Amino acid sequence: MLSFLETQVAERAVSPAERRDETDAEGELAALRREFVVHAGRRLDASYKLAGYLLGDAGEAEDAMQEALTRAWRAWPRLRDPDSVGPWLDRIVANVCKTRIRRRSGVRSVAFDDALEVYAPDPFRAALARDTVGRALDKLSPEQRVVVVLRYWRDMPLDQIATRLDVPLGTVKSRLFYALRLLGREIDR
Repeated sequence: MLSFLETQVAERAVSPAERRDETDAEGELAALRREFVVHAGRRLDASYKLAGYLLGDAGEAEDAMQEALTRAWRAWPRLRDPDSVGPWLDRIVANVCKTRIRRRSGVRSVAFDDALEVYAPDPFRAALARDTVGRALDKLSPEQRVVVVLRYWRDMPLDQIATRLDVPLGTVKSRLFYALRLLGREIDR
């Protein structure tokens, strides 16, 4: 994942400094690139796990991370405090994952013959499939799923969840309440 990040930044696929003069931009861009790779690189593993538990699929989590990192790189110059990259990146990842979950309802899947099945270990799908609660997560809305994953898989306090998602604390409490109620009904079935 870090190699993708470095490659995208190095190739300036999504350079935030494109509008600057070329003479000044090279030095500034190099410094900006190093700073982004260092700060974002520290959070990659945790952000990837967040995406994996939200989406329940390692391949989709990788795609979501690439999209989130691209968005983060584009917004990097506007980040006021590089030390707060954790909550900032979590919010971007959560938003990308919510969008992907919403899009799933319009996607039709086709079942393949078992002989064509590819066997690649997917740590998120396997863990969620073994776990009764993990299977029930599919029944939640994207907003509820994000709150549940941050609260119980990340063990994050409610006020931090509200800060990371940029929503009021009451909204977080409400989403968690209704999510737990729905999870309880699904598990009791």
